[in-house]
Amino acid sequence: MHPAGEIVVAGHICVDITPTLAGEVSVVPGDLSEVGPVAMTLGGCVGNTGGDLADLGAPVRLVATIADDELGAVVRTIFENRGLSSDGLAIAAEAGTSYSIVLQPRGADRTIWHHAGANALFDDRAVDLDGAAMLHVGYPPLLRGLLAGEGLPLRRLFDRAVAAGVTTSLDMAVVDPKSEVGALDWRAILANVLPLVDVFSPSADDLRSALGFAEGFSTGLVERLAEEFIHAGVAIVAISAGAEGLYLRTGSPERIASGGQVLAGLSSGWANQRFWMRPTPVADTVTTNGAGDAATAGLLYGMWLGLDPAETGRLAIACAATLISGRATTRDAIAMVDQDLAARVNEYAVS
Repeated sequence: MHPAGEIVVAGHICVDITPTLAGEVSVVPGDLSEVGPVAMTLGGCVGNTGGDLADLGAPVRLVATIADDELGAVVRTIFENRGLSSDGLAIAAEAGTSYSIVLQPRGADRTIWHHAGANALFDDRAVDLDGAAMLHVGYPPLLRGLLAGEGLPLRRLFDRAVAAGVTTSLDMAVVDPKSEVGALDWRAILANVLPLVDVFSPSADDLRSALGFAEGFSTGLVERLAEEFIHAGVAIVAISAGAEGLYLRTGSPERIASGGQVLAGLSSGWANQRFWMRPTPVADTVTTNGAGDAATAGLLYGMWLGLDPAETGRLAIACAATLISGRATTRDAIAMVDQDLAARVNEYAVS
């Protein structure tokens, strides 16, 4: 039986501004490139993972920082239209609402131009953990206020969660080496925080940019990193690796059982797992923006429901495939990707 508490998703939020592209766009000064209609959607961990969890039917509470400006109004309107509560949105007067310009040619991966904006003022003390079963924090490289003193504010937030018996979860973002946070010691930050993290779900690109690996991508590198994070104290590591899929590595039975309300309810079958989940082929790639966040939503929801590791991995992959196909991650949409899994999810959701 799944826990009664909510999944609190806190951290980075933005407005994704995505023009429809028929082909390549020129950035040559003086050129004009014709594009199609523009879409404005929620982005960032709170918008993506939080929104995907809500679409799956999970009880979510979203906590983020925006501004009282035009894009902040867009965020509040989208929340209202999707039936999401905006009670957890703090208003910062010192910075504008964050946004991304997403350049997404059909059938190809996207390029993002990002302004962190009010996310830099996100305050860990604003996160209310009353009634929470799980806390998921997303994109610390874009939450500058959590990074002082090698991540002490982020550690303080997870300290509170652990003390309250809340399962903790952390996702990363690509670190811009030219930015202020690119100069930080990310190995020291992670060493400070990861012993308090129950679930860690970065992408391989996140890790390579933060940790500065010179070697190219390989499945062996992903597996070595996962092993390193398990030894650092994480209970469950899930690293997304694009076309290679998702690698899941889990810790000892004792570490799983100590991982707050959600992990404590899982069986011993979750312990000492090591396996790859290959991606589901998608006939028509509509967008890759948010696919990793969708996989994280499936991962967290599978754990919250009490699914086994293989089913949870399948749900993560199915959520990513659904998102890439241009559909919301509802259970009906998941059924179009994996009907047997969707039936299993529905069975657990009503138990």
